[in-house]
Amino acid sequence: MKKMVLVAATLAMTAGSAFAADMPVKAVRAPPPPPFEPWDFAFGSALMNDYIFRGITQSNHKPSVAAYFEPRYNLNKDLQLYIGFAGESISFPNRAAAEIDIYGGIRPTVGMFAFDFGVWGYIYPGGQCFGSQGATLQGNCAAFGGNTDFGQIGPGLIGLGLPINGNFAKKSASFYEGYAKVNITLNDQFAVGFNEYYSPNFLNLGAWGNYASITGKWTAPSTTFGASGVGMYISGEFGRQWLGTSDSFYGTPAFPGGIPEPSYNTWNVGVGFTYKVFTLDLRYSDTNLSKGACNAFTSDHTATTTTAGSVSAINPGGFESNWCGATGIVKLSADLTAMTNLK
Repeated sequence: MKKMVLVAATLAMTAGSAFAADMPVKAVRAPPPPPFEPWDFAFGSALMNDYIFRGITQSNHKPSVAAYFEPRYNLNKDLQLYIGFAGESISFPNRAAAEIDIYGGIRPTVGMFAFDFGVWGYIYPGGQCFGSQGATLQGNCAAFGGNTDFGQIGPGLIGLGLPINGNFAKKSASFYEGYAKVNITLNDQFAVGFNEYYSPNFLNLGAWGNYASITGKWTAPSTTFGASGVGMYISGEFGRQWLGTSDSFYGTPAFPGGIPEPSYNTWNVGVGFTYKVFTLDLRYSDTNLSKGACNAFTSDHTATTTTAGSVSAINPGGFESNWCGATGIVKLSADLTAMTNLK
């Protein structure tokens, strides 16, 4: 009898386990996705040995600091509105020492294509007018919004422009551009971009400006430097800046109504290293502008050398500027976003 009871108990336990295995298990509910947060903020700063803009120094080949703040509103994961504010230290011929940028636009993303459409305003406060008050010379400061003329050498005498070389510079170099850009992510390592900028009055020269460029970037695999967290990339850009004819402020005896501003090519290539929010970028930049054409375009206030070879209809003084030549750039920057770095 005892053996029969033991066998019955064993069968009952086995059957119970089998029935339990056949019973449906209630699925654990997945946690709800985090709520969509449309607002984000990007901000950062940079220190560089030279501030280069389209191949031309904006800081007289001296160190420059920069900072920006960019509120963003994401309508959805593929459509972003933004407005931004930035500032850089500069050294302009008109003695402006700061660039203030105000920009805004929209960034749609369609698969591998990241578009960016907007308007960018460049403001250069603190400028002074270096021109001529002479009726027979071009570049009257009063006629172009200048209330001072630091080229004036005495009461009733004709002003001669900037000290040393006589170049002219308006009180205001401020201008704006409309732009359209697309960045194409080919895979985890390769990306290319196409950019187009247009201004009806580039640098307030009175000349229209059109800039188009192509960019490329290779990002090294994340394991390149092991588990150190250091990343690396190689990137470059080739662009062309087309320019129209200036107004009469910058006129010369051959072109009293304004000079045909010299269009030019520019290019840069460099390597960057990233760690967390920091980027160290080492870059080479250059243009195909001659030193004489560079002086005519920039009104470089530091140009002191003059040669017969640089004398031209747009640069009658023959002064030469090194603002447009080959240069190396070392830039250390930090870039953060609220959603990623401040949670």
